[in-house]
Amino acid sequence: MNNSAAWAALCGTTVREKLESLGIGTGRTFEILALDKTARKYGIDIFLFFEKDLAHSHTIEEILEMFRDVSEYERPYIRIDAFLRFTRENDPSFAQTMREFPLMVEVVSVGEYHPGTGAKTVPFVTGLMPFLDELDAGGESPG
Repeated sequence: MNNSAAWAALCGTTVREKLESLGIGTGRTFEILALDKTARKYGIDIFLFFEKDLAHSHTIEEILEMFRDVSEYERPYIRIDAFLRFTRENDPSFAQTMREFPLMVEVVSVGEYHPGTGAKTVPFVTGLMPFLDELDAGGESPG
């Protein structure tokens, strides 16, 4: 089943309802690899944000326009597929690390957008990456 057929088969008529049928809703947290797998299966664009204020204060269209001319790795957000590809290429221990310390992403918004001129709409999810101080805490006791 291709991802458009998988998406069409989901319960619900709106993007929000279809994502809810997958358990994806604002304020919920998901393990990054599970979120990526769901995105690929259903054709959902996932944008990961490193800045909380930006993720909460602008629409995805505004953000894409604001950073249109900024190189991918200099933006305050990144698509989940690009983030995982970059991380896997630059950290050979990434898979092991993810098994030991799953990276959790908080869903900030869901919806649909036009990714290009004349293109049909695509469902999207914006997620907030944990801050470095949260990652460093990682359940370790001070010591």
